[in-house]
Amino acid sequence: MGTYIVKLPDVGEGIAEAEISEWHVAVGDIIAEDQPLVDVMTDKATVELPTPVAGTITRLAGEVGDVVAIGSDIVWIETDSAGSEPAAPAEAADSTADARTDEEVPEAVDEEVPEPVEAAPDVSPPAPQTSSVRAGVLAAPAVRRRAAALGADLAGVAGTGPGGRVTHEDLDRHLAGRGSATPTARRAAPPEPGTDDVELVKVVGLRRNIAKRMQESSRRIAHFTYVDEVDVTELERLRGELNRQHEGARPRLSLLPFLMRAVVTAVGEFPQVNARFDDEGGVIERHRAVHLGIATQTPKGLMVPVVKHAEIGDLWTFAEDVARLSAAARDGSIGLEDLHGSTITITSLGALGGIVTTPVINHPEVAVIGVNKIAVRPVWSDGAWLPRSIMNLSSSFDHRVIDGWDAAQFVQRIRALLENPALLFIT
Repeated sequence: MGTYIVKLPDVGEGIAEAEISEWHVAVGDIIAEDQPLVDVMTDKATVELPTPVAGTITRLAGEVGDVVAIGSDIVWIETDSAGSEPAAPAEAADSTADARTDEEVPEAVDEEVPEPVEAAPDVSPPAPQTSSVRAGVLAAPAVRRRAAALGADLAGVAGTGPGGRVTHEDLDRHLAGRGSATPTARRAAPPEPGTDDVELVKVVGLRRNIAKRMQESSRRIAHFTYVDEVDVTELERLRGELNRQHEGARPRLSLLPFLMRAVVTAVGEFPQVNARFDDEGGVIERHRAVHLGIATQTPKGLMVPVVKHAEIGDLWTFAEDVARLSAAARDGSIGLEDLHGSTITITSLGALGGIVTTPVINHPEVAVIGVNKIAVRPVWSDGAWLPRSIMNLSSSFDHRVIDGWDAAQFVQRIRALLENPALLFIT
């Protein structure tokens, strides 16, 4: 018998520490080689670490929310091999970047927190585990969490992803086959009248990263917000007609691809907004390429996937890119390369968009374009009241490097393009 020690590997250039975001094993578990051990989160990514050996877990270093240094011992495994050497840094098997949260967080998403269960003493040898987490099944953390919530054993799901990885689609097929995809909801008992119980919620993982980034953006950037009203009646007519003409043959267009096109066009006239500000070095990096960050709400919080080189895209490639990136962000399969390098960000609350918002800039960018909901309002035109589809754009800028006049002109140029959508196709 011997002890194999798994150390926290180097999970990214310049990363000195990582936060434990989820344990997939417990002391006493019997594990197989390549089985997931733990998810660790940096300010750039969440990384799933597998075990390089089979054996029994004898010790874990830290709890969820603890921050550990790169190279630290994190898991002790008793193996059958005599005189096992301490582990070399394990390779990160699954980098699912869900921590790029320098942008506005419109609303926190409640995450399901399991109730603590007091463990009874057990003097018998640990039995082999059969749950989806313990069985060494290849699956993204989001897929495993969803399977656990639905009571599904991933060991019985045929994976069609790379290397036999179980995807959300595989899980859907499995659930459809067994005739149920709805978990039994557990509701907390309502508090007794007159009580003043306080629930302590530890801020960990993505929520802590969001808090850190929001504080940093607010502290470093001199925000100011400019709001303008946009008549999107003609744009909505064009969008509906394009969707009818290309139904089934091309991706369905939402408002977002048109806004992306308008931002790209306006940036050509106002390059100062397509920039990143290194305030410590006193240097503004103006980019010729437009890398559009698209704020996306996910079950774990807000991420900002990036549509690279939006200056060469069209409406349908925008729709494809947004659908692909947002789906990957929500199911936890998005790659780190798709979450970095944005030069300007678009954020939207969709149907919940309200009238006005004050979006927080995605540091170190200098501008963020916020979209509010579309509402039909009466507008006086040519001697009569007409119903028009009206939407507000609420956009924030870094006043240290963007003058108010330039910001207003930039937003007004976007407004002109959206109100006269034919201009979007004139180069």
